[in-house]
This record gives sequence, C-alpha cells and structure tokens, in this order.
Amino acid sequence: MKDKKVTKKIDSFAEKATLLIGSSASLVLHTLFFIIVLSLPFFGFNLETALLVLTTAVSLEAIYLALFIQMSINRNTAQLEAVEEDLEDIQEDVEEIQEEMEEIGEDVEEMQKDVEEISEDIEEISEDVEGIEKNVQEISEDVEEIQEDVAELEESTDSEIAREQKIDDEQQDRIAKIEILLSELKKELNSIKR
Repeated sequence: MKDKKVTKKIDSFAEKATLLIGSSASLVLHTLFFIIVLSLPFFGFNLETALLVLTTAVSLEAIYLALFIQMSINRNTAQLEAVEEDLEDIQEDVEEIQEEMEEIGEDVEEMQKDVEEISEDIEEISEDVEGIEKNVQEISEDVEEIQEDVAELEESTDSEIAREQKIDDEQQDRIAKIEILLSELKKELNSIKR
C-alpha cells in the first residue's frame, strides 16, 4: 500500500518536473544560470571550479531529465498499450456488430421471402374465396329453383288431388245415379213381371 503511494508521488513529481522543465520559464532560468556560472570568474572565482560546478550541475540535470523522460515514455507506452487493448476490443466489437448486421440482413431477406409467400397465399385464398362465393351463389340459385319446383309440385299435386277428387266425386255421383236408375228399373221390371 505504501509502495503504491510512494510510486504515485514519484510519478506525480516526475510528471510535474517534466512539464516544468519543458516550459518557457525553465528556458529563462537555465539561461540565467549559465550566464551567472560563466560570469563567476569575473567576480574572482576560479574558472575551473566554475566550469566544474557547471559541468556537474548539467550532468546531474541531464541524468534526471533522462530519467524523467524515460518515466514519461513508460507512462505513455502503458497508456498506448491500454489504448491499443481498447482498440482491439473496439475492433472485436465492430466485427461482432458486422456479423450481427449480416445475420439481421439475412433475417430481413428471409422475412421478405416469407412476406412474398404470404402475399401469394393471400392471393390464392382470395381466388378460392371468390370461387366459393360463386359456388355458394350458384347453390343458392339452385336451392331457389328447387324450392320453386317443390312449390309447383305441391300446387300441381294439390290441384291434381282436387281434380281426381272431383272426378271421383262425379263418378260416384254417376254410380249413385246409375244404381238409383237400376233399382228403379228393377222395380219397374218386377212390376212388369207381376
């Protein structure tokens, strides 16, 4: 836990130092430092000592700059690796989406075929319904004709029965009259015979 905190503090300091050293203020400070160190011999300091201090300071600064730069490179590399992993994940997601889009496209094509087949079935059913309606109409007409024929038959049967009844009645009347005539003739014959 402490190692992480220390590492974070060092990383934060290195980042701030890198930003500070790469600024315009740092350029001005370094220029002033070099001017001051190089002008020390004019104020009575030994030139070799001044150059030694300057060389040592520049060497130490170069070492720290190299370390700071390497830390920045490492941090950027880690960030780039994370971005690369994210890009790979995004690439995989895009490929999956493309596959799903292809599947959806195939599903849409299948649905269109199904819709076309259903449309054809509906047309066939419509034709069948029209045929059935025609058949029903023809059957209705046939039923009406049969009903009319039955009515006519009933009427003709009733009138025929009435006519036959009338004929029967007339024949019975004739028979009755003949019988009466016969009985009268018998009577007359009997009376003549006597």
